Amino acid sequence: MTFSLGIVGAGQFSGQFAKLFLAHPGVRDVHVTDILPERAEQLAAAEGLAGTFPSYEAMLESKDIDAVAIFTQRWTHGPLVVRGLNAGKHVYSAVPMAITADEIAAIIDAVKATGLTYMMGETSQYNPATVHARNQIAEGSFGRLFYAEGDYVHDMDLGFYEAYQYSGGENWKATASYPPLLYPTHAIGGVLGAWQTHAVSVSAIGVVDDRGDGVFDKEVSQFDNDVSNATALFEVAGGGSFRTNEFRRVGYPSHIRESRFRFFGTEGSMEQLATVALWQDKNGVKDISELLEPKPTMSPDDPSLQHIAPDLRAAFTSGSAPVHDRSRLPREFDNLHNGHEGSHHFLVDDFVTAVNTRSLPSVNAWVAARYTLPGIVAHESARQGGVRLDIPDFGDAPQ
Repeated sequence: MTFSLGIVGAGQFSGQFAKLFLAHPGVRDVHVTDILPERAEQLAAAEGLAGTFPSYEAMLESKDIDAVAIFTQRWTHGPLVVRGLNAGKHVYSAVPMAITADEIAAIIDAVKATGLTYMMGETSQYNPATVHARNQIAEGSFGRLFYAEGDYVHDMDLGFYEAYQYSGGENWKATASYPPLLYPTHAIGGVLGAWQTHAVSVSAIGVVDDRGDGVFDKEVSQFDNDVSNATALFEVAGGGSFRTNEFRRVGYPSHIRESRFRFFGTEGSMEQLATVALWQDKNGVKDISELLEPKPTMSPDDPSLQHIAPDLRAAFTSGSAPVHDRSRLPREFDNLHNGHEGSHHFLVDDFVTAVNTRSLPSVNAWVAARYTLPGIVAHESARQGGVRLDIPDFGDAPQ
């Protein structure tokens, strides 16, 4: 069984996924559309896609398209997802799911009403540290887990200026001020992707930016945001807590590792830094760095990455880590590029398998809500000076 896919947005990120979707034996053909038609044409030609559509509307009206994969600006996803579902298309969406609680609720309502597949492509779901922690939790190695940490620490100087300039045009500074806590899923998803719980309340603090270059300037920002670094502390259901950091001004080598995680239980703990990862229990310390280290599948100088800022290329070249179980993946992926610490192959396979078998994907709408909504509430907490706020929950996915 196969289906036809339409990619929405032909920017720096979507091209890497177009190749994987096209190679998957569960996908029949791939089309693309972009608000800049020349970018769609360039991607179609570069990857050998089936063709282009002049607009998202035209793609949704086509009976030849069964599913769409949305790779547009991060604050646009919610409404585009709902339109796709209501048009009868399965939907894969880049992160975040949405930027308001109402948008999240609308996606869940649309999934319920249509019965179609929705998946958010959260890379931390298959981050090696999350995979290892998930395995250890399943085996009971932590004892009772009571605290975790998840960081997404990516300095604006390391590729983000170029990325926003590429996507934002002349007014790129207005969008480069995107609030850190509204892009929470790499940090939160890495924690909750292992720890089977959800956040119930949060208190967050934001740090006002002082670079003075017009980015994170309320006079310029379309989000009325002047915060570049933020920290949130979440309470979880069943007892316990986790902390996340979203930093955009930080002296840290995000080109080596931009997401990192820690988990603490009554019997064991795990800690990850930029170049080392450790398992610790009451008997001692074990270095597990090699277990979590992906091996690159392509050179950062590969011609297909020339349009991507050099500081961002590592995210598109990583292979799989020893902790990854590749036995479920199609053999067509064996020699193809991977990215974001080995997650891309698994995310594509999750979505394609879910559509073709009509099963729930790993990061379905209900899971995506638990990865996204806590950040939205945390952003509001920070705007209110750190007041503790309750986090609504949409429950578990219906079985």
